[in-house]
Amino acid sequence: MPGKLYVVSTPIGNLGDLSPRALETLRTVDFIAAEDTRVGVKLLNHFGIKKPQVSYFEHNRRQKGELLARRMEAGESCALITDAGTPAVSDPGTDLVAICAERGIEVVSVPGCCAAVAALSISGMDCGRFTFEGFLSTSKKSRREHLSQLQDEKRTMVFYEAPHKLLRTLEDLLEVLGDRPVALCREITKLHEEVVRTTLSQAVQKYAETPPKGEFVLVVAGAQMPQDAGVPDDESLLAEVGGILTAEHCGLMAAVRQVASRYGISKNALYQKALRLYGRDA
Repeated sequence: MPGKLYVVSTPIGNLGDLSPRALETLRTVDFIAAEDTRVGVKLLNHFGIKKPQVSYFEHNRRQKGELLARRMEAGESCALITDAGTPAVSDPGTDLVAICAERGIEVVSVPGCCAAVAALSISGMDCGRFTFEGFLSTSKKSRREHLSQLQDEKRTMVFYEAPHKLLRTLEDLLEVLGDRPVALCREITKLHEEVVRTTLSQAVQKYAETPPKGEFVLVVAGAQMPQDAGVPDDESLLAEVGGILTAEHCGLMAAVRQVASRYGISKNALYQKALRLYGRDA
């Protein structure tokens, strides 16, 4: 009988955040796949856990993924951990989970810390809908292309950034997205945790004068509809629905949902009108 892969979230700073279930999982699995075994051993030693570790990181994931899967197929259980937070979320793990899924090896989530969600919860911004963008490219061209695709994004956006790249990223955000609210969450759960709620222009000024320290999560406000932009009339709304149906070949509700979300109107009311015009099988 094959073993299991446990995707275990680990603390992003404060070791007291490791859940009892995560602790029990690390104690009972046969071995641990760690992004960095040097970081992993510090965590294990803190809790008095002695388990063999195997390195599993970005540059050896293809080779090691196959080896780990074979061990689980042979009956061993594995806990996957990263240096901090939830594996596969801007960290190694996606490939290993996919390999296990393809081979019928059960994958179990042991949830816990995630810097993106933690930052959202203390940002003071809209958390009802958000998009996670992770780390931006170090290439200026790729970074600008990525940000240009987000110019009209109305959901709150979450980015990860290292201190030595923070100012450059803030400058690009300001230039491409325009000045808008931002919460800079630094060193979450650690000794020097700090949340700076400001605007992109003010953040550029602040960190140009004071070099940043620590790891950052940036929570950036989504694009806002112009104050004088009203909701189009029914004829225009239905025309937009029809345009999406033609261009994207999607279902009627999917097209209605896009238009309703764009203008902040009831999708059910618009759907009933679209249904009369386009029919259920549009």
